[in-house]
Amino acid sequence: MGKLDGNVAVITGGASGIGAATARLFASEGARVVIADVQDAAGEALAADLGAAAVYRHVDVSREDDVRGAVERATSAFGRLDCMFNNAGILGTVGPIEDIPVDEYDRTMGVLLRSVFLGMKYAAPVMKAQGSGSIISTSSIAGIVGGDGPHIYSVAKAAIIHLTKSAALEFGPHGVRANCICPGGILTPMATGALAASPQVNEAVKGVLAGFQPIPRAGMPDDVAQAALWLASGDSSFVSGHALVVDGAATAGTPWQRQPVPFRTHRPMP
Repeated sequence: MGKLDGNVAVITGGASGIGAATARLFASEGARVVIADVQDAAGEALAADLGAAAVYRHVDVSREDDVRGAVERATSAFGRLDCMFNNAGILGTVGPIEDIPVDEYDRTMGVLLRSVFLGMKYAAPVMKAQGSGSIISTSSIAGIVGGDGPHIYSVAKAAIIHLTKSAALEFGPHGVRANCICPGGILTPMATGALAASPQVNEAVKGVLAGFQPIPRAGMPDDVAQAALWLASGDSSFVSGHALVVDGAATAGTPWQRQPVPFRTHRPMP
């Protein structure tokens, strides 16, 4: 018996990386999944691979009609909606603040933050009517500490955390939960810069990520998918308004090995 038997989920950014790993895991646990993405070939191939457990829908998450359509596809194809995973994202505009074009700021915020608002907006009425549901959004450790991402990416991810808390307060009385996940260094197409990076590029990026946090390996999409499974399932039924960090202790503080010598040797400071 799967942890999500009978459940229906919409996963944005579901064609690759964290989204694809989550779609596979959810399906293996008994869920039926709407894979929402703009990467049509990859999304359709994944849906075909998952068979009757999945359908693909082209969705630009910055567009209201597209997000509404993804929710409607879930209810029309499968009759309900138990999990909305607002996962789609881009790195977006980079560089010094004075060099960021306003249209690139708008595009980045549209994909990263407006998309989460839209996912909540259209999932909430369905879930409230059911009296149950789990809304999960992908934030980042860049939304917790400064310097781990570009300016606009970081502020959008920080806003997702606060929007999650605010939404959880509204949804709780209706039996609907809202949480977010804050991944650290995860080996995804965003990290490698390509949907299908070469084995050499993957190994090089894995090596870089392995030195990013105390746990000496790269984070993998399935690490985040497992967190999403917990938040989507009844195992987390009393968890809402929470930002679940999945980062190999990257944000825990300065690694012990890098502390000043007196701290490492337990000698008192002079």
